[in-house]
Amino acid sequence: MKPAVPTPIKAALLTALAFLCAPVSPAHAEEFSTDICIYGGTSGGVVAAVQAARLGKTVVIVEPGKHLGGMMSGGLCWTDVGTPDRVTAIGGMAREVYERIGKHYGQEPGSAFIPLTEEEQVRRGIDYSKPPSLAFEPSAAELIFNNLVKEHDIRVFFSSSLQSVEKEGARIVRINTTDGNSFKARIFIDTTYEGDLMAGAGVPSIIGREANSQYNETVNGIQPPARNPRAGKFEVEVDPYLTPGDPDSGLLPLLLNDEPYGEIGKGDHRIQSFNYRVCLTDAPQNRIPIDPPADYDPANYELLARWTEARIAAGEELTLRSYLKYDPLQNGKYDFNNRWPISTDFIGGSEGYADADPAHREQIAKAHENYLRGFFHFLATSPRIPENVREEMGRFGLCKDEFTDNHGWPHQIYVREARRMIGDFVMTEHHPRGQRTAPNPVGLGAYGIDLHAVRRIVLNGQPVNEGTIGAPVPNPYPIAYGSIVPKQSDCDNLFVTFAVSASHVAFGSIRMEPVFMTLSQSATIAACQAIDTDAPVQEIDYGTLREHLIANNVVLEWSAADSISPDRP
Repeated sequence: MKPAVPTPIKAALLTALAFLCAPVSPAHAEEFSTDICIYGGTSGGVVAAVQAARLGKTVVIVEPGKHLGGMMSGGLCWTDVGTPDRVTAIGGMAREVYERIGKHYGQEPGSAFIPLTEEEQVRRGIDYSKPPSLAFEPSAAELIFNNLVKEHDIRVFFSSSLQSVEKEGARIVRINTTDGNSFKARIFIDTTYEGDLMAGAGVPSIIGREANSQYNETVNGIQPPARNPRAGKFEVEVDPYLTPGDPDSGLLPLLLNDEPYGEIGKGDHRIQSFNYRVCLTDAPQNRIPIDPPADYDPANYELLARWTEARIAAGEELTLRSYLKYDPLQNGKYDFNNRWPISTDFIGGSEGYADADPAHREQIAKAHENYLRGFFHFLATSPRIPENVREEMGRFGLCKDEFTDNHGWPHQIYVREARRMIGDFVMTEHHPRGQRTAPNPVGLGAYGIDLHAVRRIVLNGQPVNEGTIGAPVPNPYPIAYGSIVPKQSDCDNLFVTFAVSASHVAFGSIRMEPVFMTLSQSATIAACQAIDTDAPVQEIDYGTLREHLIANNVVLEWSAADSISPDRP
């Protein structure tokens, strides 16, 4: 494999963007009719559209934002695959996307998933040393997705948000968007992180955590406080009150709540916390300073300061990685992410996002940005942070050549969870844990159950984070066809490939980008079959679908014999 080298992606990216459809103004509003309409230009949306085009169907992508690729082009670039042996669970177009990214960085064909040797490693990440195909720049991912769309002459409607959904009985006939356009199709695929088309079509969904009793699960609903520091446990005592030792003085600011803990295992409305997967660089020539928010107040980070002082008093030697994790991408860039009790997650700040209107979602996203900018600024400047940490944080800045239309800040907030469909089949904790096998697979999940905290509250006079779950998955496991289609009585021509029918716990494993792309490809293959046989999506023949999935290299079964050795073959 050739080493990663700097590449002039900016011009190529602009060329690809120029091809794509600019937003259509209301004065030129039209009605478009296609075989398949994809709502959401995420990684899954692009894969779905390309698969449709390859199968000879007409297709459009309707995207509320201004970019393709979702989280892959929005900063989630240290790819969640778990361990090196599980990359063979990724097949089909998802594998093709990663192969194309690898080729962009000079990787040889067929080497995209092979871990780097010690000689090839430049900077090691937290879990293992990933090749460029799995540790890439956001702009490289966007370039790949733009090129895929361009190669297949797929029309994309940017800045085109869903306004209404028209149905006849259980069938979507048309969707109307805020730019005045309308889109008719025989099949619709919801590839948004929020499940907005699903909701607009009246398909039942859930926001929050089910009770353990609902599906006979063990780690759903309200959870005990975080059990280890990496997952958010405060291992040292930290006073949470404005006046230390005085509960009557009130709590420190910024998402620290004094509320009843609740009954362990009981369901509620809360979802995982969000953050931004910021891409930062320590290369001075490409660095933009991370400005604090206009209303920055160091007092908002008093809990962070006290936690730091308590750790130092306990004898801990702190570095920047004592507050967060950052993993190496290409060309001097890093993917920054959450780890430890106070980190990049804006814990509790995601409440209300899932079913909010666009304006409210924008406010929530801005609050996340302001928190994270202030967090970085505090780590870089506060005298209450150790000097070595301040210096380490001060080396990093936003990238001049990433997110160039947004001053280096990601355009996509990391929506780890929003709505989840309620279909005839629900993936539950038992499936990723290997206790049950889902029928009629359309892809494999492989990552561990990874659920971030939902709230930070005071318990017995101490702050605790609640809702974090990290549970291993013994092996890659099947994901059922029934989890990506609604009940037939609710809608018979819709697929949902991110906000799938799964419990909160099972979703914590399924929600990864490689799986999202795979389920989107499988949904499109099934959609084409439904069109060709004039059948509701719930009534297509699975045996035939399975043949088509295998023919398109979707991986439906996995064994340890399929794995790639970390030491290379």
